[in-house]
Amino acid sequence: MKLLKLSASALAVTCVLASQSVVAQDIPTLSNPAISAVLDGYYQTGDRPMVEREEGFGLGHTELALSANIDDLFYGKITTVLETSDSETELVLEEAFIQTLTMPAGFSIRAGRFLSDIGYLNNQHPHTDAFVNRPAAYRAFLGSHYFDDGIRLNYVAPTDLYWTMGVEAFKGKKLRAADEHGERQFDTTGVYSFNTKFGGDIGIESSWQFGLAYLRNENGRLTPHEEEHEEHAEEADVHAGHNHSHNAAYTGENTYVADFVYKWAPDGNYKYQHLTLSAEYLYVDGFKPEVAAHEDHDHEEEHEGEEHEEHHGEVNTKDYHQGWYVSGVYQLSPKWSVGLRYGQLDAQVMHEDHFDEQELKETEAMVAWHPSHFSVVRLQYTRQDGTNFQGITDDNIFTLQYVTTLGAHGAHQF
Repeated sequence: MKLLKLSASALAVTCVLASQSVVAQDIPTLSNPAISAVLDGYYQTGDRPMVEREEGFGLGHTELALSANIDDLFYGKITTVLETSDSETELVLEEAFIQTLTMPAGFSIRAGRFLSDIGYLNNQHPHTDAFVNRPAAYRAFLGSHYFDDGIRLNYVAPTDLYWTMGVEAFKGKKLRAADEHGERQFDTTGVYSFNTKFGGDIGIESSWQFGLAYLRNENGRLTPHEEEHEEHAEEADVHAGHNHSHNAAYTGENTYVADFVYKWAPDGNYKYQHLTLSAEYLYVDGFKPEVAAHEDHDHEEEHEGEEHEEHHGEVNTKDYHQGWYVSGVYQLSPKWSVGLRYGQLDAQVMHEDHFDEQELKETEAMVAWHPSHFSVVRLQYTRQDGTNFQGITDDNIFTLQYVTTLGAHGAHQF
């Protein structure tokens, strides 16, 4: 009987030690970092504006990531992305940052290169999206997903309602207005942003989050000597069918973002069935050269209350771009999901001595098969309608995509 008791005690100790070992292994450290790869491949029947994916077979957002707790004070992460086009492979360092772990009073600091917290989708990696590409507004104003070199201060409030705030400062190179001749003196720290998010639960089945953000771009306004070059650069990108620079196609001094997300799952169990509804609105202003902006103002005052037309049609005095989307994704079962998304983009482009308004509408439907948490096969239909949008034609596009994850990968955000 004594022997039996000793054996049971030894077994209990062994189980405890084993569980501690598993817990320790679950926390990546310098001696045991989390290493992962995301493979993204596709076949597409046509080209889309401001999208890296081209017609035919190709590789998308292939990602290699390494992360670990550096010590008890800092966490670090490196993410590289490989993208292939025209038989050329581009290597991009998307993330390389450190973040504090133990700052008091709900504060944290991140420094290096990282994804901005502006909007709902931007701070998430593209392979986590429910659709093949980001909405047109994201592609136009943020280069699909805006990452940059800088610093962030975050604060999580000690309230029952989830409430977080953050301020960021970035180099801002990806959001600079075009400078074809390299004559302009850009601010070396050109982008500042503020964001706040609120969220909570509705019973046990539903949750929601609402966000607001403002981004100030000191280098976003066009200058007179850049106007014609800006237009030609945009046309060149369209004819190429893609833009590999990850820069914003349309900039401005001020960007405002509002986003909302609602999630529902029966009995709060997201494993088997769940619904996600999301929407975002982006507004960008202050892009016209100062001279043109003043002329528009004088023109409006002179002809206030009068209708006037030129040989190009009605004069466009707008000094803003805007875009929005609404999305719904429903997971029918652990292995199948379907989704619908509709978005619009309204942008202004320089043409000779005036700006022309152009509009892009996208309707997207997808069905996805995910046999496990680590793999997805997605079929998507896209209907694009462009009204004078960079010369594109209305088209129906089908995309077949696979996304697989190898290795330990961090949990996805809300």
